[in-house]
Amino acid sequence: MFIEQGIHSENKFWKYLLGSVFIIGASLFGQIPLLIGVMLKTFGQGKIMPESENDLMDLFDSNVALFLIMISFVFAVGGIYLVVRYLHKQSMLSIITSRKKTDWNRIWFSFTIWALLSIVSTLVMYFDNPKDFVFNFQAVPFLGLLVIAALMIPIQTTCEELVFRGYLMQGFGNLAQNKWFPLIMTSVIFGSMHIFNPEVQKMGYIILIYYIGTGLMLGIMTLMDEGMELSLGFHAANNLIGALLVTSDWSALQTHSIFKDVSEPSAGIDVIVPVVVIYPILLWVFSKKYQWKNWKEKLTGNLTTQHE
Repeated sequence: MFIEQGIHSENKFWKYLLGSVFIIGASLFGQIPLLIGVMLKTFGQGKIMPESENDLMDLFDSNVALFLIMISFVFAVGGIYLVVRYLHKQSMLSIITSRKKTDWNRIWFSFTIWALLSIVSTLVMYFDNPKDFVFNFQAVPFLGLLVIAALMIPIQTTCEELVFRGYLMQGFGNLAQNKWFPLIMTSVIFGSMHIFNPEVQKMGYIILIYYIGTGLMLGIMTLMDEGMELSLGFHAANNLIGALLVTSDWSALQTHSIFKDVSEPSAGIDVIVPVVVIYPILLWVFSKKYQWKNWKEKLTGNLTTQHE
């Protein structure tokens, strides 16, 4: 059982708080290259210090900015490894899956489904409202984006999954000794982490329904499938395809993507539909393919320590 792999009598919740602080510290340490770049740009060229993410994106070429921002996740993954291995005395595999090894077929299956759906839905929106988009493709910058995004975005999304669907899922399981509390807490925290994104400032807090709903769906995937391979594939596809296909002046990451959204953003039915329609269908597809059973027990049941 996936979540039970972190349930040990000596795995007190304070260790997860301490570990979280260490991981955050590792991530902040990984921002030093970005800070150096900002200082060189501002003091060396007489520019103003950036006060927002948009200012930061304006300071660098978007490919350079993307690379510098993503470096912090490399250090965060290193921090996760050290915490899991030496503070909790667990293997990295134990916070990824209950299987004997990571199931890459699951990762690729989830990635492919969501990537195809993202591409199709983007093209539908483009042809339905072409005035809302500008064809933004430039071969050389796009190839640079493709290389950087393919290398760095999966590290970013894997880092977030390791933290929320792995480390903290097991941590809150240790605290509550049940499954519903870790599911809810990791989903709410995951969604709330996006509260400072430019999208939230532009469209309002209602978009947090989408972020929290996405976290809930990924948590359900992880608990039902006894591992987070499906969530790894989904998250990587979501961020990677999004970065390559569409950018905008108000998005968190502005890239040399194929299209640029020039419409005035608003949060409406498009925020609700993925959560209440698309995600349940996706879960149904996975449940049929991987023969998920005992939904109530896997999502709300109690936990026992391994020695018991």
